[in-house]
Amino acid sequence: MGRKEEIVKERLKKIKELEEKNIEVYPYYFDINASYEDVKKIDLKIDEKGKKILKVAGRVISKRVLGNICFFHIQNKEKLQIVLEKKFSKESLDFFKRYVDVGDFVGVEGVAYRTRTGEKSILAKNIKILCKAIFPLPEKWHGLKDVEERYRKRYLDLIMNLELKKVFEIRAKIINAIREFLNSKGFIEVEVPILQPVYGGATARPFITELHDLHMPMYLSISPELYLKRLLVGGFEKVYTISKCFRNEGIDKTHNPEFTMLEAYWAYVDYNTMIELFEEIFEYTMKKIGLKKKIKYQDFEISFERPWKKITVYEAIKKYLNVDVKNMSDEEIIEKAKELNILQRVEEKLKMGKVDSLNFLRAYIINELLDMVTPNFVQPTHLINHPLELTPLCKKNREDPRLIERCEPFIAGVEVGNIYSELNDPRLQEKLFLLQQKALKREAHPIDKDFLEALCYGMPPAGGLGLGIDRMVMILTNQPSIKDTILFPFMKPKE
Repeated sequence: MGRKEEIVKERLKKIKELEEKNIEVYPYYFDINASYEDVKKIDLKIDEKGKKILKVAGRVISKRVLGNICFFHIQNKEKLQIVLEKKFSKESLDFFKRYVDVGDFVGVEGVAYRTRTGEKSILAKNIKILCKAIFPLPEKWHGLKDVEERYRKRYLDLIMNLELKKVFEIRAKIINAIREFLNSKGFIEVEVPILQPVYGGATARPFITELHDLHMPMYLSISPELYLKRLLVGGFEKVYTISKCFRNEGIDKTHNPEFTMLEAYWAYVDYNTMIELFEEIFEYTMKKIGLKKKIKYQDFEISFERPWKKITVYEAIKKYLNVDVKNMSDEEIIEKAKELNILQRVEEKLKMGKVDSLNFLRAYIINELLDMVTPNFVQPTHLINHPLELTPLCKKNREDPRLIERCEPFIAGVEVGNIYSELNDPRLQEKLFLLQQKALKREAHPIDKDFLEALCYGMPPAGGLGLGIDRMVMILTNQPSIKDTILFPFMKPKE
């Protein structure tokens, strides 16, 4: 029998003994009247006891027995020391020694007490088991070489790592701050369908399911965009949603199949206004969570001073790769793609020989070149004016009709969002949808005819932005992977 099996056997034996004594092992409630913070705020001298009876509860995370005195810590958001003395409560001391193990939840009733080492504690009068843990907590959790095990058993990671819990508390504050800011700017939060008959709003492979009653395929949302634009048609001028999106694609340190996205749309403005709004969201949120304008992220010091840097797609490729795509012919760009070993990867995404396929080939080669460039965008940078063929949902650039008014903000080399001047011409929208379908193998989304019909009723000029919440949290909490910002990231099952 292994060590864990021995512990489980011993704990089950304790449960049986307690039940035979008619002591509840899994009671319904415990009447708490003080927080850990309340206890630590009480002003006491060394060895002084408080007068008020306090009731606190938490998980036992350490246990030290020294004859007629015991020390243990319970944990919730933080740790609190509990002291048991024979002269103060012999019955509770004996009960604790016999029946309480590390990992158990307990309720404690006692008075505030400051030990000789100066630690503010509870001197316990009564101990009550609130939940008997059958499995022991891991002894060497922080030494795990298999970091993925920590993601799989997030509940254990949260128990063993208080700093991790703080990350998710900050995540909640970030989302609240975004809502607070947008609401203050007159935006209205709305909900859109996650289960959709036609997926769209981004270039991605969807998750497919079926509506059993109607025997029809359904798709998990890859983006809320087309529904939010319908609301602009319907008369809303400022709308946003913070929603789950699902993309059936790669998994790495910045991608998870299920992720959280902010999308916001503002009538009568363009991408320039939305770029300013994007920066304001970061500025407001960072202030709300107590961050200064300069932060450390991994090996970088990043300054969020506004305005952020701006660089066009053409400028970025020329600056970092010394490739002048703006003035190169299609043939020259294709030769450069061969030279850099990226042509085959691009061609896999395209159906060659169709209408405008050469334009798509050129655009997607430029996009691959961008992937080589973006690690240079350590400081917050707006990458603007992309090739037309990369998205059908954006207005053409006013100075160069081969480009679109699109911006991708980058921080620490990571794309954190997308910003558009939104296309509202239904004739051009349908044309661009059809061209994309002819050129792309799998990434073009089906044409949403209802959305096109909505545009025919008129959608005002508008700016839109998308912001990846998980990536934002990753950067603002200095986490190396998106998995560290999602409570339950997708994990490949163990064999």
